[in-house]
Amino acid sequence: MKGVVLAAGKGTRLYPITHSIPKPLLPLANRPTLYYAFDRLKEMGVRDICIVVGEMEQQMRDFLGDGSAQEVNLTFVRQTEPKGLAHAVGFAKNFVGGDPFVLYLGDAIYGSSFKSYADRFLASGCANLNIVKAVDDPSRFGVANVEGDRIVKLVEKPKNPESNLAMAGMYFFGPQIWSVLPDLAPSARGEYEITDAIQVLIDQGQTVLAGVYDGVWFDTGTLDSFLETSAFLTGGNSLVDPTAEVTGILGKGAVIGERARLKCASITDSVVMPGADVVVTGSIQHAILAGRVRRDGSVENQILQEGSGVEVAS
Repeated sequence: MKGVVLAAGKGTRLYPITHSIPKPLLPLANRPTLYYAFDRLKEMGVRDICIVVGEMEQQMRDFLGDGSAQEVNLTFVRQTEPKGLAHAVGFAKNFVGGDPFVLYLGDAIYGSSFKSYADRFLASGCANLNIVKAVDDPSRFGVANVEGDRIVKLVEKPKNPESNLAMAGMYFFGPQIWSVLPDLAPSARGEYEITDAIQVLIDQGQTVLAGVYDGVWFDTGTLDSFLETSAFLTGGNSLVDPTAEVTGILGKGAVIGERARLKCASITDSVVMPGADVVVTGSIQHAILAGRVRRDGSVENQILQEGSGVEVAS
């Protein structure tokens, strides 16, 4: 089985930092986000991986290389324009060929292995197995309606959900998906949706299964979710790279990156990016900081990279 990781998004909700650092490479607990995806894929025996990249292709290639440092074999393909997940998957067709593959969203973090789901998918011979998770607020997600272990209908962000099983950002596919994509119509928002592609498989009578996941799942695309994920990965403790220089009180959830320099009164529930040079006279709380930052007073609930011309409040 091969792996396809979608990593073409711009990460606009984490601007200005993602102007210079591709979102899939942002460090979580001082490891690039994509490294956690590689961990999960290797647990399933997947080492041949295609990364679908966007406009920051060269930064991704330069950083990841051929993947050998992470004990994987990487191929890169570029999504020419942002037209949805199903559109992005299409660029990996030549890489995948006739093999089964697992589709992984590059900004997702999961707390436990998927090997048993991969084994079930391969043994079943089904066209598609989707990882789903019971959530309290299904109207925010694509929702799977199931009968037994089969998915019979997918509904994108339903106002009145018939199920609490949210699509959790990981999908196993057989080669049947390739016959669906060429005729897929764009959604109302002008994108080619992976949920629509899966619904076509269902409508064709293909076997589409639900894999109910009980572990933790994070989408790292906002300030709040990024810091929540960071706290999970560090166990809520502080984490300082050995090459960093820190003056100030380190509170819970403070993560200081490689070669960063930080001087502040105190820092809690915040991430200082690698190479940052930060001087804040007050405290830092619930923030992400990068580049050269100079502040009188405190920083709170911000994504901040001074010199970018942009400061983003949560």
